[in-house]
Amino acid sequence: MTDNVSIEERGAVRILTINRPDKRNCVDGETALGLGRAIKAFAADERARVLVVTGAGEVAFCAGADLKNPTSLMEHELVDEAGPMGFARLDPGKPTIAAINGYCFAGGGELAAWCDIRIAADNAEFGCLSRRWGVPYTDGGTQRFPRIMGTGNALYLLLTGVRFGAERAFQLGLVQEVVPRGQALPRALELASAIAAYPNFAGLCADRRALWSGLPRELDEGLRLEAEVVRPTLLNDELLAGLHRFAEGARDPSPRPPR
Repeated sequence: MTDNVSIEERGAVRILTINRPDKRNCVDGETALGLGRAIKAFAADERARVLVVTGAGEVAFCAGADLKNPTSLMEHELVDEAGPMGFARLDPGKPTIAAINGYCFAGGGELAAWCDIRIAADNAEFGCLSRRWGVPYTDGGTQRFPRIMGTGNALYLLLTGVRFGAERAFQLGLVQEVVPRGQALPRALELASAIAAYPNFAGLCADRRALWSGLPRELDEGLRLEAEVVRPTLLNDELLAGLHRFAEGARDPSPRPPR
């Protein structure tokens, strides 16, 4: 790990923080290497079930690549395995949540899109602002944006470089919840804790894998993939215990959406 990336454990939830607040948490080669190593470590640790990604301070989640030191992004040791910013081609196989505070621009938007779920504070701002400097998108934006928002909205972001706020991001489908300023991380941790506590976590991860892997496939092929990936997780002891609690009338532990 590097000083630019910090890790905090909250039980089965791990918080990964980009720690360059004076640089609006933009990513240089050292930071990219730290991100890649942190993601790989999370994937390998069976005790860690959910990863929450955020940025230090209230000004920025991540303002994208460090355009004052761009060559470092093509020189670190994980550039081919993980992508220039250190995450695009990695899949930890477990849930990830972005807690977005402040600026979420360019490659920062790609990092948010890399996560499965995005929670934005109402002061969050989004946009492919590097378009004005001629910088293209090589950390998953051209692939994940259309999968999340649809083709038209993805092209709107990528081609115009327009800057917009959290409510507009919610309307576009880029973020799933908008919460008051300062509450993105607490809300992300609330959701992460609930996800981590669900029984049959292997089944939950299998659902996630089937969804992502099935997206580029025809429906019939995707359904076969779902059966192959998810069915082996059925009827294990945790699932059976959960069904027993349901039959006994146990309270639903699922988190509620914000009011």
